[in-house]
Amino acid sequence: MKTTMPDLRQQKRALRVLLQERRAKAAAEQPTAHNLLHDLALKQLALPDSAIVASYSAYNNEMNPAPLAEALRARGHTIALPTITGKDEALLFRRYDVGDRLEATAHGILEPLPTAPTVIPDVLLVPLLGFDRRRHRLGYGGGFYDRTLAALRRQKPILAIGLGFACQELPEVPTGPHDAPLDKIATEIEIFEG
Repeated sequence: MKTTMPDLRQQKRALRVLLQERRAKAAAEQPTAHNLLHDLALKQLALPDSAIVASYSAYNNEMNPAPLAEALRARGHTIALPTITGKDEALLFRRYDVGDRLEATAHGILEPLPTAPTVIPDVLLVPLLGFDRRRHRLGYGGGFYDRTLAALRRQKPILAIGLGFACQELPEVPTGPHDAPLDKIATEIEIFEG
């Protein structure tokens, strides 16, 4: 049965409420899950040498990518963080070095200053609320990462890796025509790809 757009929006809205609660509980019960993900990712992810890796500033109980990003920096990777440039725009990525000042957006998400150099990443670490085995993700609903992945993939090959808690897995994420699947999903328990 075909899902109409209003039905899709309603399904996603209901799932977001459930998954935010699930993620908050996991973050409280597993405060070191990001370290487990870090260890697993360093063993199993083969990233191109000198790849530019776009991480993110963890927000609202998201899986914290900072330990993994710092380990990747130590291996010679350039690290970048996203910047929101407009409501319906793709994200812009700015280089982030240890000690660089960050500023909070209106939503409280930390971003590099506008003076930080822009870069085009090779690898994207993507926050999520939910995911499925097809590597579809459910985010907050702004479409930033879907637009960003589409724009980046028009320029060059991009490796997009969703980071989350294992408990955020769903049997199936409802998707629409603009929902872009990720290449891999990494949790504190496993890393899988299609």
